[in-house]
Amino acid sequence: MNIYLSVILAYLLVLLGFNFYRAKKVKSQEDFMVAGRSLSVWVMAFTLICTWIGSGTFVAGAEFAYRAGLSALWLAAGAWVGILLIYFLAAKIRTFGQYTIGDIMEVRYGPAARIAGAIALIISFVAIVSYQFVAGGFILNVITDGAISSDLGTVLAASFVILFTALAGMMAVAYTDLPNGIIIVLACVVSLPFIYLGAGGLSGAMDALPAGHFDVVNQEFGERPTLKAVGYALATFLLLMGVQSMYQKFYSAKTPKDAKISVIFWTIGTVLVETVVVLIAVFAMVRLVGLTGADGNLLIDPNVEREGGKLVLLAAKHLVPLPVGVLLLAAAVVVVLSTGMNYLLSPTTNIMRDIYQRFFNPEPEQKTMVVLQRVWVVILGVAAFFLATQLQSVLDMAYFAYTIYGVSITPALIAALTWKRATKAGGLASIISGAVVCVALKVLTYVLPSHLVPEGDPFGIPIIYPGIVVSVGALVVVSLATKRPEPEVLRKLFPEE
Repeated sequence: MNIYLSVILAYLLVLLGFNFYRAKKVKSQEDFMVAGRSLSVWVMAFTLICTWIGSGTFVAGAEFAYRAGLSALWLAAGAWVGILLIYFLAAKIRTFGQYTIGDIMEVRYGPAARIAGAIALIISFVAIVSYQFVAGGFILNVITDGAISSDLGTVLAASFVILFTALAGMMAVAYTDLPNGIIIVLACVVSLPFIYLGAGGLSGAMDALPAGHFDVVNQEFGERPTLKAVGYALATFLLLMGVQSMYQKFYSAKTPKDAKISVIFWTIGTVLVETVVVLIAVFAMVRLVGLTGADGNLLIDPNVEREGGKLVLLAAKHLVPLPVGVLLLAAAVVVVLSTGMNYLLSPTTNIMRDIYQRFFNPEPEQKTMVVLQRVWVVILGVAAFFLATQLQSVLDMAYFAYTIYGVSITPALIAALTWKRATKAGGLASIISGAVVCVALKVLTYVLPSHLVPEGDPFGIPIIYPGIVVSVGALVVVSLATKRPEPEVLRKLFPEE
């Protein structure tokens, strides 16, 4: 058996055994959803890194680097700004100490906002899970030199993610993320020097690649490249500021202080990994583009844009020593696994907490809650798999999922935590209008003639811009036009003021 595949399968089997062990410790809703609120600083830090570093980094980031070079860092940079701002909210989120962002939404905006937010979250998170499965198929295809097809690899990736998540929920997610996070950081740091030197250093890469690949904004990327690049940054910023998976991690911390300290290490790890992955992809292009495999076919088909997503994976197979390659491919596998688990668990928590428990059975038996949530893990996992079979580009799907979530959820959520003047009507208007605009514009990309949808943007304007203008505008205008929230509502989120 292929040495890369053997090592990675052995590691996955170890994790599987660990998760069966953890599953025995899950006795209640709090264990399954927020790990019994028991996570230490270091477990928190690495699980936060794994929450954010997924195939959106290793595959979509590489695909972006293939198209635009170092401009791909715009995709990551928005999240870095978001993490810095979250530092000031982490302790407050943990103090509130609930289960979902719907708990925050209902306190400020009422039950309708809770439902609207849950629906938008489920749609976007299922999309995010879908491209984790596709990325898993890419990885297994590369590891086995095509012996496992991308389609079969997608099936296997989906099976592992669904099984791991259903076993132990947040107990599995957080404690699996600890070794996974260490592998991700170590693999990236160790791999870069080999790939950089193999490309002939900076001068060699600049001689071999188009000049635009080293610009702050590659002018060849899209019809309006600066608008496009900033749009990617804005999408990741808005997702990071409101992503429920992260809020659930803060709810899982032992104390508010632990939650806040963990953000410092999260910031360092995320900036390091995302920068290194883009650098690996850019320098790997020097050696990999035009290279053929053992079957005589090109390793990267220049006529298929999403093939650029294989850059980091192929670098692990062809450009570094075997032990380093195994480590880097293992990192790619675990980011798919951990991110898929995080984003699959999260929407099932919304279904159970924001819909079932809130409106149908307020005081269910704990065993019932755990069993039902496991069932929903399987249902949403299967839905994500079928969406994955229709996916054309990991980067494009990631961008749309980030956009609809960031536009519909984040403005109202951040306002709930920071702006006392935000009202129930304003928050609900923001959630609904943001989602409607994003979906409507996405539909237009399939209806309009192709010349009116350059780079997938209706009329050349990235969807994120009209979406965020409408969402924030609705929040502010409607809030200022309606009655201020009652003091007792505000005290739930601003108890010290």
